Amino acid sequence: MGSTPRVQPKSTHVSWEKHAREEQTKEVSGPFTVASTTITLASEEAPHFFDFTDVVKALVEQSGIRTGTALVFSRHTTAAIAVIEHEPLLLNDIAEMLQRLIPSSSHHRYRHDDFSVRTVNMTDDEHENGHAHCQHLFIGASCHLPIIERNLELGPWQRIFLVELDGPRSRQVVVQVSGVADQS
Repeated sequence: MGSTPRVQPKSTHVSWEKHAREEQTKEVSGPFTVASTTITLASEEAPHFFDFTDVVKALVEQSGIRTGTALVFSRHTTAAIAVIEHEPLLLNDIAEMLQRLIPSSSHHRYRHDDFSVRTVNMTDDEHENGHAHCQHLFIGASCHLPIIERNLELGPWQRIFLVELDGPRSRQVVVQVSGVADQS
């Protein structure tokens, strides 16, 4: 199959119980409701696939929204949001594809990683991660999903993932559900 090294991504299921105590906001204007929460996850490596579908479903259920949308947004430029199947071999394929298309900084030189000339958005603990920024462009920062009859409408194999491209790091995902709620 070629000389590309095999990539073994980490996969973690995120349960609602662990994040049920996260601060949540809820605003109601007539029958229109918006409920939001920020989930914090700690990655161990890259790539790391966090399946947090159950957290989003629970927020939809708790919101009382009958018809609307759920927005899932990564607050990072090196951690992406994807709706994909949670199947280990597929996750391996995705990790290998990203490595083939956009190799890590140890295999390719990115101008973003040339700290002798780069002068913006630098931190004290800056490290080479140009590849992670480029990989993020192929996956994206967010997804919008429909809520119909109080249910998050996903296909039978669709799951919502945060994809860590530059770990280990602490990551935040904003989940906001909005729409028409049941009248109390």
